[in-house]
Amino acid sequence: MSEASAGPTGQDKAPYEVVETVEHFRGPVFTVITDTVAMPDGHTAARDYIRHVGSVAAVAVDDQDRVVLIRQYRHPLRQVLWELPAGLRDVDGEDPALTAARELAEEAGLVAARWELLLTMHSSPGYSNEQISIYLCRELDRVDDGFEFERVFEESTMTTHLVPLDEAIAMVDRGEITNATTVAGLLAAWRRLRAASDAPRG
Repeated sequence: MSEASAGPTGQDKAPYEVVETVEHFRGPVFTVITDTVAMPDGHTAARDYIRHVGSVAAVAVDDQDRVVLIRQYRHPLRQVLWELPAGLRDVDGEDPALTAARELAEEAGLVAARWELLLTMHSSPGYSNEQISIYLCRELDRVDDGFEFERVFEESTMTTHLVPLDEAIAMVDRGEITNATTVAGLLAAWRRLRAASDAPRG
């Protein structure tokens, strides 16, 4: 196999030096940047992108193989989407698994005894550096009676649903679930859980 066709390593970095950085907008979630980048051929080019704080998501599957999905309004699309419980990494230094657990409690009213990292993905690397950590969580239970969280804005109309995992995968196939994080998380969880159930037992 030639070097060119050997496949990605995930660590490859080409010699693209940033000559200048201009910040156009800074908000609590993302910053809009234009970098002037030196190309390997000696030319420079402007590259616009979003610097993002990062996100987490939870694929919560109960003992009946039902996954927790929420319905949330997303203004850029003017649509209510099927999504996983998810949120921003907006607490400095917080472990992403703890962030995901907090989002699961706030958005679905659930806690989980078992957590494992499913995958880490870049949502849209053509224009954003957002990195999302997606967790599989099992052994679900309701939050304690004393737990309080006030949903505001779009979250005030959010609804929570338990959907059989196989049906959720079918919803992806039918184009009913289009949120990229949700699609990736559901497919990864389905594969991992099916592989575990098909594994030979000694």
